[in-house]
Amino acid sequence: MSQIQSRSTQVPGFDEVVTLVVKHRVKPGFEAPYEAWLRNIVKVAGQSVGHLGVDVVRGKHAGLDTYTCVLRFCSTESMQRWLDSPQRQALIDEAAPMLADGDQTEVNPVNEFWFTPQSENEAPAPRWKQAVVTLLVILPHTLLVPLIWGPLLQLNTFLANYVVATFLITLTIVLSVVYVFMPMATRLFAPWLSASHLPKETR
Repeated sequence: MSQIQSRSTQVPGFDEVVTLVVKHRVKPGFEAPYEAWLRNIVKVAGQSVGHLGVDVVRGKHAGLDTYTCVLRFCSTESMQRWLDSPQRQALIDEAAPMLADGDQTEVNPVNEFWFTPQSENEAPAPRWKQAVVTLLVILPHTLLVPLIWGPLLQLNTFLANYVVATFLITLTIVLSVVYVFMPMATRLFAPWLSASHLPKETR
């Protein structure tokens, strides 16, 4: 198992959220068996204590199918427990013959995985493109979420309190952006985010 450096970030509702980014390149002819294996390991990982969800991004690199799996955990401890589990080790051993570069893992704060390149040779999306996608996701939330919450907040004096109302609106925006709309947006805009900039080694 490769050594990893763990970092975390604070999110309302959890002590910390960490993301385990797993990158695989599949050898030619093993695409179908790998897909079956992937469905199985996603199911098994979902039963691990502290597991919050997974996103799978499929792509191509150097003619091989690539898979970037982003697993979210509520704490570093729960993530490490999954990494060290006999179930995961057995599944990784099963997948080893199908992988061109082995099992590549890294750990990031939850907000960093949105723009993680699919391969080591691919440069990150330019900062201005990251900013545009983030703005497209955040702006509708800041306009619509207060309108949605508005009628409910007026039903109770406690909820109408400025601090309480701000907390509820901010919590709704953060959870919606982190767990739903930002992963969707980065998948949707992936071709645009990766276009028009050179791979790392040619810069």
